[in-house]
Amino acid sequence: MAAKKITYIGGGATRAPGTIASFIHQGANFTGSEIVLYDINAERLALVLKLAQKMAREQGVDIRFSATTDLSEALTDSQYVLTSYRPGGFEARMLDEKIPLKHGVIGQETQGPGGFMMAMRTIHVMKKIVKTMEKRSAKDVVLVNYTNPINIVSQAVTRNTDIKTISMCEGSIESPKWYAAAVGLDPEKLTHTMVGLNHGSWTIEHQWDGQDLIPLMADHYEKNRARWDNDLVGGGLIKLAIAMRALPNHYLQYYYLRDTWLDILKQKKTSRAQDILAKVPDYWAHYREQLETKEISSLDPSRSRGGIHELELAIDLMDALMNDRKERLPVNVPNNGAIANFDDDIIVEVPALVDASGVKPLRCGRMPAQVMPLLHSLAEYQSLAADAAWSGNRKDAIVALTANPLVGDFNKAEKLFDEMSHALKPYLPRRLLKG
Repeated sequence: MAAKKITYIGGGATRAPGTIASFIHQGANFTGSEIVLYDINAERLALVLKLAQKMAREQGVDIRFSATTDLSEALTDSQYVLTSYRPGGFEARMLDEKIPLKHGVIGQETQGPGGFMMAMRTIHVMKKIVKTMEKRSAKDVVLVNYTNPINIVSQAVTRNTDIKTISMCEGSIESPKWYAAAVGLDPEKLTHTMVGLNHGSWTIEHQWDGQDLIPLMADHYEKNRARWDNDLVGGGLIKLAIAMRALPNHYLQYYYLRDTWLDILKQKKTSRAQDILAKVPDYWAHYREQLETKEISSLDPSRSRGGIHELELAIDLMDALMNDRKERLPVNVPNNGAIANFDDDIIVEVPALVDASGVKPLRCGRMPAQVMPLLHSLAEYQSLAADAAWSGNRKDAIVALTANPLVGDFNKAEKLFDEMSHALKPYLPRRLLKG
């Protein structure tokens, strides 16, 4: 097996122990490798390092773990850089979610104004990371990005640097399974291909046990109409899939079921970030408890952020590249003709064959015409947001935010940006506050 130096940016995050569990679960694929954990929180970083070393030792895995708060040291000679970080933490995410609601706009982590502001501060950090990578990392270093919003982050990096960048997300694998399960069908019998934009993708293939899933869903819906008509979200998604003749990624519900979601979020007493923040102390308590046990049989999924096999798709990708697996995986990369409906430089989510020679996106043809009006708007917004985050000023940011389909109003975009940028000022470049 190939032995490499892998740098994990975000190694002190709440998800980090689950990511380490994923590496150790695939330990034989990374025999002899070094994984350097990097984070700005020294205390939590030290805890995760001890946990990683203990799990590796107990499970007999030949992976060396180290940790540092020095970015240059972390990236020196790295061949793979895995990024999964959140500038401002869940406190910043809470602002992403709550401020838009005051202006009558959905507040969400990756979509709308919340996703836009997350992109602004995430790319501000990513610029420093890639600049250091260019100076310190191996010549053929690969950036494997798991930091949201991954489409905008990758758009900015691929447009402005020559670093090989692949972003990953499980959504195109997991979302379609929900539809089969919702209508009482075994999701393991579903074969599908979902393509488009990250968090904005649709199936172009959806076969259940050799049959087209859409007619099966339509039949189920007609027989259970009363049930689904009372479920504004679940029933709305099923009706949308039947009408569009394709399965939508779940994040598309914020656009196609916008009024429903706006009502839900306004009525909810806490935001998603607040719900997570309430659990964070127990996550760290669990990780500390595991250090004190004689053996770590497994992290408790209910007390580990995201579960116990986090970022596993990114780890699968690195394994496929290092060990020539010839594996088919969903990736987010520049289009370059993979989907005929998008410009070549737009970051799209498509299946690819991955082996030692690299990532080869598969040609997917044209996406259905009925799904493209929204996707074209989201692609243009993605492009504008990436440019504003990388080198723009306040006016550029407001123009980009106006282009987001959940905003669509210049005056509203200006008010949103000014209020959110003021609240999140410590995490933003000064140029975005001028002009």
